[in-house]
Amino acid sequence: MKPIWIVDDDQSIRFVLEKALLRENLPTRSFTTAQEVLRALAQCGDGDGDGPQVMVSDIRMPGGSGLDLLEKVKAQLPDLPVIIMTAFSDLDSAVSAFQGGAFEYLPKPFDLPKAVELIHRAVAESQRDEVVDEGADATPEMLGQAPAMQDVFRAIGRLSQSHVTVLITGESGSGKELVARALHKHSPRANGPFVAINTAAIPKDLLESELFGHERGAFTGAQAMRRGRFEQADGGTLFLDEIGDMPFDLQTRLLRVLSDGHFYRVGGHSAVRANVRVIAATHQHLEQRVKEGAFREDLFHRLNVIRLRLPALRERREDIAMLTRHFLQRSAGQLGVEPKRITTEALARLSQFDFPGNVRQLENVCHWLTVMAPAQVIEVKDLPPEVLDTAALVGAATVSASAEAQPVVSEVAAVALASGAAAAPAQSAPVPMWTFDLQHEAKALLDAGQHDVWDALSRQFETCLIQTALANTRGRRIEAAQKLGIGRNTITRKIQELGLE
Repeated sequence: MKPIWIVDDDQSIRFVLEKALLRENLPTRSFTTAQEVLRALAQCGDGDGDGPQVMVSDIRMPGGSGLDLLEKVKAQLPDLPVIIMTAFSDLDSAVSAFQGGAFEYLPKPFDLPKAVELIHRAVAESQRDEVVDEGADATPEMLGQAPAMQDVFRAIGRLSQSHVTVLITGESGSGKELVARALHKHSPRANGPFVAINTAAIPKDLLESELFGHERGAFTGAQAMRRGRFEQADGGTLFLDEIGDMPFDLQTRLLRVLSDGHFYRVGGHSAVRANVRVIAATHQHLEQRVKEGAFREDLFHRLNVIRLRLPALRERREDIAMLTRHFLQRSAGQLGVEPKRITTEALARLSQFDFPGNVRQLENVCHWLTVMAPAQVIEVKDLPPEVLDTAALVGAATVSASAEAQPVVSEVAAVALASGAAAAPAQSAPVPMWTFDLQHEAKALLDAGQHDVWDALSRQFETCLIQTALANTRGRRIEAAQKLGIGRNTITRKIQELGLE
């Protein structure tokens, strides 16, 4: 095992820590100045000597401060846990230590058993990071050790040389698009484009143009010919997400394309051919939709050539720890901050939660923790309210995956915290997690070049509110309007505009 480096100009501090760690069978190496540490690191870089497992450094030393040393060490060893020792009068410096990436700070005079316990925690995190780093280069685009996920991986492997249509089923947030991208990446079409479209996110009157394109003058505002998603995906893969929500009349057009590969642009008179592999996904029970007359049976059979079922996160709890560390690393990279670590106890508590929003909800929780957790090490008490709430643990499995209303910090707050702005008081009401999903959806539509994002998302928002209120009141519109805080005429007009009759 690599040694614990102790950096302090006070011989008594070094002696006490050395003896205490020796009793714990932890090797040590001591230094009196920052310059000695930097020289030792340079020798380790040349292959001479072992580097540190953990570094414990005083903040005030002759010839260089512990904060300066922290910055230089982190530049060379970004994953090294560094514990900064500081007097109570240096608490401002302790804040700076955290901003510089310190694992934790140890106030002087310290309680020796607590200091040893903290060093043990740092050693455990260091060893955990080493395991992660060893496999970093081999990390696949999808993560999962659970048997259910291994079945998915095997299916992707079997389909790697196939052009067959695939239907991916699974709850919202379970990662269906990741499976679609993996199928494309490992297919003969990997060099072609991968084009994704969420058929539930685009208004009915615009979806046809999005899929098949339009000719100039086909409708008001069509000032130029535009290629649809089928043409954009020529030679590659088209991913139709939430296919169960596609309008019935468009299902007929899609069936024709799947049958012979030909379609017409809106307003066009010449057939266009596209060589496209279609992968579809839905969280809905399509057989039930067929029975209800909301989905064409012939289209269902055309799509249902090969079906892959993606398990919910609660069905593969053994993957939660791996996914949590992955998302914490990624969130830290997105925000430009030091990745936070999480205790075994906190991971165990996360693993007990049912995650009705699946992997997407876990990712949002990790983003929330990256911004809101007060220390570099996440403990049980730092977890968001919905995870700590006992009622949530009992009843989460009955919550609809589409009704995600989990706490999360907004991007505005995230940027403010990352830039050093003061955080909101701990007792402040958390920002709902669905706002983070809304930001992701808006960004995806904007990046795709859509110009009616406001209308598209507003329609979805209003549809969700009205449908939920009507379900709550068993279809009584006046009562639903009262509960929503809108007028009777307003809800009637909205129902007509949104096609909810």
